[in-house]
Amino acid sequence: MGTTPQRRLVRRLDLERWLQSVEAHPSPNASLEQYTIPADVAAEVLFIAAHMNNDIVDKNVVDLGCGTGRLAIGAAFLGAAESVGIDLDKSAVRVARRNALNASVRDKIQWIVGDLDVLHGSFHTVLENPPFGVQKRSADQKFLLKALELASVVYSLHKSGEGNRAFIKRFIERRGGKVTSIYQMKLSIPRMFEFHTQRKHEVKVDLYRIESARRSKDASSTI
Repeated sequence: MGTTPQRRLVRRLDLERWLQSVEAHPSPNASLEQYTIPADVAAEVLFIAAHMNNDIVDKNVVDLGCGTGRLAIGAAFLGAAESVGIDLDKSAVRVARRNALNASVRDKIQWIVGDLDVLHGSFHTVLENPPFGVQKRSADQKFLLKALELASVVYSLHKSGEGNRAFIKRFIERRGGKVTSIYQMKLSIPRMFEFHTQRKHEVKVDLYRIESARRSKDASSTI
């Protein structure tokens, strides 16, 4: 790693290899659904946001529920003007700070320990891999609401399925947002908790690109 942050055009596979160096959560909590986003999925999300839609480079970006920081660090590496990561788990943020230092993007990222409610302001782009609501019903809705409040553009991962897509689209549209694209992906979850019965479990997920009602060209953050 160890490179100076600047505009970068990188291949998705090279980005994935780079992100593999970002440490995962050392002691994840099942009730919070703390699954570190896999490097391949994080690379795909960042590649789509940065190179297909121009929503990273020179933009203010926030990673909601950042965990150990793969999306926030990746955004800084690719050339975000500012990257912010927020998570209520102080141990995860501690690892994220170390990851940012190792990636030589420490000065490009602000880290916040706290609930989503403590974050206010305006950003161009939200990146998020929210809880799917398996342990706590509707947990992902809180993330979507905050994302639509904060940013012009949102990239959010959710479990796939026609019923879920219809619900999420309706949820977003009722709050003035618009789903512009849905990208299908597979998320591989290793055996992490006692209730996991397989060494690896693959989940079909959808990445939503959403434009919010507050979309504007000149979003700047205030914390």
